[in-house]
Amino acid sequence: MNSGEAGATQALRSILWLREMKASRKYPSSTDVARLAGVSQSAVSRAFSEGKSVSEETSRKVFEAAKQLGYSPNFLPRMLLKHRSDLVAIVISDTSNPFYAAAVDAFSKALQETGHQVLLVSVDGGNALDGILPRLASYRVDAIVSALPVVTKAAAEAFARIRIPIVSFNTPARNQWVSSVCSDNAGGAALVADLFVKRGARSFGFIGGMQGDYASDERLRGFRERLRTHGFDQVRTANGDYLYEDAFAATAAMAERREVPDALFCANDLMAFGALDALRRAGLRVPEDVLVAGYDDVPAAAWGSFDLTTVVHGHQAMVAAAIAILHARMADTEPTDGVTTTVPVRLAERATTRR
Repeated sequence: MNSGEAGATQALRSILWLREMKASRKYPSSTDVARLAGVSQSAVSRAFSEGKSVSEETSRKVFEAAKQLGYSPNFLPRMLLKHRSDLVAIVISDTSNPFYAAAVDAFSKALQETGHQVLLVSVDGGNALDGILPRLASYRVDAIVSALPVVTKAAAEAFARIRIPIVSFNTPARNQWVSSVCSDNAGGAALVADLFVKRGARSFGFIGGMQGDYASDERLRGFRERLRTHGFDQVRTANGDYLYEDAFAATAAMAERREVPDALFCANDLMAFGALDALRRAGLRVPEDVLVAGYDDVPAAAWGSFDLTTVVHGHQAMVAAAIAILHARMADTEPTDGVTTTVPVRLAERATTRR
């Protein structure tokens, strides 16, 4: 058999073997790539490793073989060698809340742009990271980011023990491993109070998030304190758990008792939507009878059916601040102090307060 016939025979064998590999539906290995490319397994490893010496011809053969086989390198050995996975966990809760959904999308894009892979972890019920520790500790992630807060000091200490940097939104409990990005909650609420008084309101209500929620408590505090400077001491409060349905029910109950105030501030836009619908169903006009404002400026706030006045802090700004902290934390093997960044806010006035 001459060299041409030998080459043709080898090519035929490669074709038949490749068909067999694809038919078996098994994940191809680096050994399979080496066999198809006609190189050693170590050459395949070098071709997929940054900075490793490999000839241009060998690299071409390896990548062509990998493409035919649909091969992707297994990064587990590399992870074990360098003690980093380049994997960042994004923890989410209720994605029906448009603010959380937008934050997750922004987090994913920002992390992938910096070469990180994303692990999405969902919390069933609740609006805090506190109960998720056992699951997160089982993953080999380099860091954790979330729009959910770490609420208690005990939870922050437990996270510190697993020595993984965490950056979350509106977190009251912090330490060297747990950092926070906060909206100017009290400042935004003060802007709402000023606007309500300017528009002629003399009685006020607040629908808050979950009991003990840091962001909601800060928004109520800022609202009350600014109203006191205008000479108003009373704020009627109700819990809406950050949900449309609960805010609708709370507002409907106010209307049934004839206790609807002149102005109603909701701790997020989703609850403001519920309040608006409940007020309209009760026959009350917005803004003629009741002024309504929310917080977050989710896209639906600008829709014609709501046209909601709201506090704008911007999930993009909060995500950018969180990613900046995260990179600094991951570069520091023994962080000395937690970081808190406050994102400024502004008020977007729309039809629900425009008399």
